[in-house]
Amino acid sequence: MLSKTIQEAINKQIKVEADSSQIYLAMASWAEVQGFEGISAFMYKQSDEERMHMLKLVKYANQRGGEAEIPAVIHPVLDCSSFKALFTQLYEHEVMVSTSINELVHVSLEERDYATHNFLQWYVSEQIEEEATARTILDKINLIGDDKGGLYLFDNDMKSFSGNGNGAQ
Repeated sequence: MLSKTIQEAINKQIKVEADSSQIYLAMASWAEVQGFEGISAFMYKQSDEERMHMLKLVKYANQRGGEAEIPAVIHPVLDCSSFKALFTQLYEHEVMVSTSINELVHVSLEERDYATHNFLQWYVSEQIEEEATARTILDKINLIGDDKGGLYLFDNDMKSFSGNGNGAQ
């Protein structure tokens, strides 16, 4: 049985994951409209994965005798002034998600809920990968700068992040 404190913390993380899915979805739509197939495919895949992260938390809370709350979705506000701005926003968001996961892990230890602590280790590992992927992408964007040819090649390169199982999960 989940304590009230753990249930509230999990519901907070459910909201974070749902918001993440919406942010990636908004980025995917923007990239698709701009004609960047690789970037949009990557972002759509990430949006789906964030939703799966949310669902995993929903099912866990419910199976442990808690009650998952399904949050209202946010309307993402993106800085689409440049690819660097967009991917900087994405990286900063992933860092925030990592902080949120770490706080949830901390709460699980304070509550001596070792089953939840064990369950959350998947999220800890996942966030290491998510941050690394976002940082790698941002590094590539910084190398490209405003070069149109570089953006074309980068977009093609992004297809490998979304299609073959590499990149963030």
